[in-house]
Amino acid sequence: MPFFSEVGDFFRNLSSLSFRPSDLLDILFVFFILFYGIRLIRDTRAYQLLKGLIFLFIAFALTSILQMQASNYIFRSVWQYIIIILIVVFQQEIRQFFANLGRIGNGKLSLKALFADYSGENREIVKNAISEICDAVEDMSESKTGALIVMENNVFLDDIVNNGTLIDAGITHELICNIFFPNSPLHDGAAIVRNGRLLAARCVLPMTKRTDIPSDLGTRHKSAIGMSEQSDAIVVIVSEETGTVSYAKSGRIYRNLTKFELREKLLTEIAGPEEENASIAKKLLKGKKKDEKTD
Repeated sequence: MPFFSEVGDFFRNLSSLSFRPSDLLDILFVFFILFYGIRLIRDTRAYQLLKGLIFLFIAFALTSILQMQASNYIFRSVWQYIIIILIVVFQQEIRQFFANLGRIGNGKLSLKALFADYSGENREIVKNAISEICDAVEDMSESKTGALIVMENNVFLDDIVNNGTLIDAGITHELICNIFFPNSPLHDGAAIVRNGRLLAARCVLPMTKRTDIPSDLGTRHKSAIGMSEQSDAIVVIVSEETGTVSYAKSGRIYRNLTKFELREKLLTEIAGPEEENASIAKKLLKGKKKDEKTD
């Protein structure tokens, strides 16, 4: 097992190593590359591929320990070309990395921005955005205006955003309705919502390859299912044919939702702690029932 012998020799030789000031700079530089590289791919679906590579490495280690010669030979062959594989798989993320470095040189992006917490959410803004989206969805459902809205969760979808039109605006009921208004320049495709803001529109989503989708579901629904299969996003769909409101999550689609049911789901999944959002949604539902009794 040469791999583990080399690892053992490395740790045995640590005591004889001398530490220089330049070594500290070297460590910090490597830390910067690794940290920013992980943050970069975490913001895209490539993060799922990284977890697959970690699994392959664990499998490679196990085949070495158990002396599984045939399996270990295959894994060794794969790791010999791992650099080329990573370049092919993460080519878009690598381009984005160097583009950001160029922006630093032009003074358009600070080092602080590289380490910014992209996942931090202002919960009030997110909840207000959800309310505006649900109001817009209700109106579009009544007018049978087709719509496709992707609510990002923990996995950022920069690769999807890059194929659409960047907007980066606060969300209002009117803005959502105008985007999906028939024949408007941005109505064809999906809108991406991140941290309570409308990040992009006219985005192309990956369609599911499943063959068991009901025949009455069209391209929007299949794209929503495909997006939910490849990320943890919640995808809201308004049918152009029937006005039915649905959402997709984890490769499954839930249909015939009311405005209040949709709001409850989005509050629970997107806005924050489940307990608080569930209680908010229950109050909204109680308010709706009370209004219906009054009518």
